[in-house]
Amino acid sequence: MTIPDGVMPGLRHDPARFMAWYVRRHLWAHLLVMAMVTLAMGCGVSTSYIIRHLVNAMAASPRPDMAVVWSMVGVFCVVIFIDGCAWRVAGWMASGLFVQVGGDIRRDLFRYLSGHSAAYFAERMSGALSARISTAANAVFSLENLTAWTLLPSALNILMSIAMLVTVSPWMALSIVGMTVGAGLLIFLLGTRGRSLHRDYATQAAENDGEMLDIVNNMPLVRAYGMTARECLRMGQRIRNETGLHRRSLRYLEKLRMFHAGLTMFMTGGLLLWVVVLWHLHRATIGDVVMVTTLGFVILNCTRDLAFALVEAVQHVSRLSETLEKLLLPHETANHPLPSRTLPERAHGHVSIRDACFAYPGGKPVLSHFSLEIRAATRVGLVGQSGSGKSTLLALLQRQRFLQEGQILIDGIDILDLDEGSMRGCMAVVAQEVALLRRSVRDNIRYGCDTASDAQVIAAASAAGCLDFIMAMPQQFDTIVGERGVMLSGGQRQRIAIARAFLRNAPILILDEATSALDSQSEKHVQDALDRLQAGRTVIAVAHRLSTLQGFDRIVVMDHGRIVQDGSVSELENTPGLYRDVLMRQDTTMPVA
Repeated sequence: MTIPDGVMPGLRHDPARFMAWYVRRHLWAHLLVMAMVTLAMGCGVSTSYIIRHLVNAMAASPRPDMAVVWSMVGVFCVVIFIDGCAWRVAGWMASGLFVQVGGDIRRDLFRYLSGHSAAYFAERMSGALSARISTAANAVFSLENLTAWTLLPSALNILMSIAMLVTVSPWMALSIVGMTVGAGLLIFLLGTRGRSLHRDYATQAAENDGEMLDIVNNMPLVRAYGMTARECLRMGQRIRNETGLHRRSLRYLEKLRMFHAGLTMFMTGGLLLWVVVLWHLHRATIGDVVMVTTLGFVILNCTRDLAFALVEAVQHVSRLSETLEKLLLPHETANHPLPSRTLPERAHGHVSIRDACFAYPGGKPVLSHFSLEIRAATRVGLVGQSGSGKSTLLALLQRQRFLQEGQILIDGIDILDLDEGSMRGCMAVVAQEVALLRRSVRDNIRYGCDTASDAQVIAAASAAGCLDFIMAMPQQFDTIVGERGVMLSGGQRQRIAIARAFLRNAPILILDEATSALDSQSEKHVQDALDRLQAGRTVIAVAHRLSTLQGFDRIVVMDHGRIVQDGSVSELENTPGLYRDVLMRQDTTMPVA
């Protein structure tokens, strides 16, 4: 069971509700841990009561009552045994339970994070996002441990100890209640005033993690431009800022600890003086003095532990709150009904874009009432200057961005109504910058169809013209391609992407500048593979090199989000306009009709 996506955003402003969800998921295990801790604390406090009777029995005159003495010793041993067993049961259960809760949180947050659009990731550092998932899980893990081993035991210790003190002097118990509540509340209130310090530190730490990952991922660029020293200085400054915030956060806690130490000395001395006066007036026994003194230290120490545990809990809650606010933003599809429709097993690939309007946040319209029909199994090239809306159109088609008005339909079904599997399954994408995971060649090709057999992977690699260089690798299909495919050349990465598209066998093929960054030799190999891949599919290609669109059924020329020309290659070559102007610049030897 996971938190539904629709509920997730509602939890981002309420860390308590977020944690409560996971507690309810493992309710009985949490109750068992609490029960064992309660039993252990009851045993711990009751030892003071047992010692009280033991001391009174030993101090009885004229002779100690040995039957009572030995019975108290026996009871004490039994209680200590139960106490130890209860702690160990609680520890054993918690060691699995709290780790499981942390794992559930990481899985749920990752699943929710993966549902954000491309715009969400484009505007944020990926390293900071992944760090925040770990921060949330670690914060909840720390809070559960803090509750089980400090907050709950301290609170129970105080309540049970005060109940014991009532048997000596109700006024003493009432005074202790007032002092402990007052001291604990004062320290907690002072501690919460430092919440902004803890929150600032959490934000800076997450941002620094993301910044460091960004630099490491781009280390070839850093070295190529001789910026290593500069980046070290820049990162050093950021780390100094982070450690400064961390130091301020921790020292604020130390000030509270010093304040509490003074209160503890005053209250402990006063309690001891009070019970000795009662003993002098023959209103308390020696056992009472021993028990009150012991419980006094227990109460005051527990007050300190409880207060500082609450302050520490505020730190963790602040970090959790900051993380949830960043991660649990509503998905861009939150205003649409849950997609549920599916395409037929073999979709045709007819694409309809109707009256589409789109603008980036705070920007001018990129598309304004844009319409385009692309019949199934036709090849359409999108041409235009940078900023004309070509790449935006591909992003909208892939549901990476979302229209403000209009519709995009595949085989007559709005893409917003298609479930994720059906939507992604009808498209294969080969982009200019190929995305490869740091996994084996086989795994990267199989990303096109995770159920494909090894034989199908090899067939796809052969169709894409990959076999020669794959078989020349040290471990062939098991060779790890490195971070973002760094172990492969640009042309090899492109052919791996084409093999992946072959394996996907989708009716719609999207080509986004698939050969623009390649040398002529690599481009020839890739273009041959693309020609084989395009057969029988609906192809939508963005290209700046018009030569790559030769043989396409149709060329759509865009300018400022509008279609300014639409026709076959031969028609546009012989028609004055933007297409022919671009073509002439790329090939000045072309005769003009």
